[in-house]
Amino acid sequence: MTPEQSGLTAVRINPTPGDNKWFSGQVTIHRSLDEIAPDHWNALVPGDSPILQHQFLTAFERTGCVIPDTGWEPHHLAIYHADHLLAAAPCYLKYHSYGEYIFDWDWAHAYQQAGLDYYPKILLAIPFTPITGKRLLIHPDADIQFAGAALSAAARELAEKTSASSIHSLFTTAEDNEALKAAGFVPRRSNQFHWHNQGYRNFREFLAALNSKRRKNILRERRGMNSEGMTFRWLSGRETTANDWSFFYSCYRTTIAEHGAIPYLNEAFFRLVGQTMPDGVRLLVASRQGRDIAAAFFLLGDRSLFGRYWGAIDRIPNLHFETCFYQPIEYCIRNRLQRFEAGAQGEHKLNRGLIPTPVLSMHWLSHPGFFDAVQRYTQSEWEHVEQYQTILHAHSPYRKEQ
Repeated sequence: MTPEQSGLTAVRINPTPGDNKWFSGQVTIHRSLDEIAPDHWNALVPGDSPILQHQFLTAFERTGCVIPDTGWEPHHLAIYHADHLLAAAPCYLKYHSYGEYIFDWDWAHAYQQAGLDYYPKILLAIPFTPITGKRLLIHPDADIQFAGAALSAAARELAEKTSASSIHSLFTTAEDNEALKAAGFVPRRSNQFHWHNQGYRNFREFLAALNSKRRKNILRERRGMNSEGMTFRWLSGRETTANDWSFFYSCYRTTIAEHGAIPYLNEAFFRLVGQTMPDGVRLLVASRQGRDIAAAFFLLGDRSLFGRYWGAIDRIPNLHFETCFYQPIEYCIRNRLQRFEAGAQGEHKLNRGLIPTPVLSMHWLSHPGFFDAVQRYTQSEWEHVEQYQTILHAHSPYRKEQ
């Protein structure tokens, strides 16, 4: 698709003196990620980022979860040279703020009160996925500074062409933040809880690092699983069957119903991801006396495990903690993974060994007055999040000498 076909005026990229890796080029827009060759896209993706894989992102589109009818209109940014993809960004035109995990509903309400349209807006992010990672994907042979500037400028121009109120890049890395800051974006800070492997040889060593109160609590909760006759099995995408995915999806829908949430994803999505990136998917199935009663879905990177969805068809005390925290932590220790991310929010995670971790996003608004207000708000919010994390760290579950 040419820039003219997409409605985006070409953004010129000029080489620096002595730089033979770059060229005069332009950013183009793809209305479907299937327009980009999987091997070209994946060549830009870091090894510990399964959510950025072409297979993961196209699964959203192919199964109808991320399409204009659901309020997600793909506008993926790409920079080519001689048919080679040098840089790209997952990009969507959004008509609501669902499925993002960085909340801007108050901003949208303020626009509405002022008689302005907040939607559409532009999102540089992974749908329904609160996991930090690159959003400006750049080939190792490309110039990072120029590619970051070109992608940022293209997002600004796309906002103008589509009359979008704003641009939001969610769960960003420090490297991406530098490029976006240079393009006029402001940072926003939030909190998650992550587990970090300190070289534990087994779960007992992890427990030994905790203070007595937290260690005893975890042991008590795990004993309850034994008394219930609970067993757990891990399945890779290669090992899963159609029945496994159907069972997991029934668990997922149960959780959605219990919380009155929106089922963003359909069963076809999970099946497709299991088929197309089988080594990057893990399904944990919990059984009680031989009968499957719960399941959780994880994504696996080179160094990290990412927890995403879970559900149970029977209520058993502490089953959630065992399935979503203790079993994954044991899995990380056994497979020498460096960290485990258990998803967004949840102070109860602190008592299970997951510690406060800052997560960042970057934002730009086209309206000068509202942008100024957002800048002041995010600065105040940043300070509040820092204070909150300080309080959380004071209640660390780990022994003081750790």
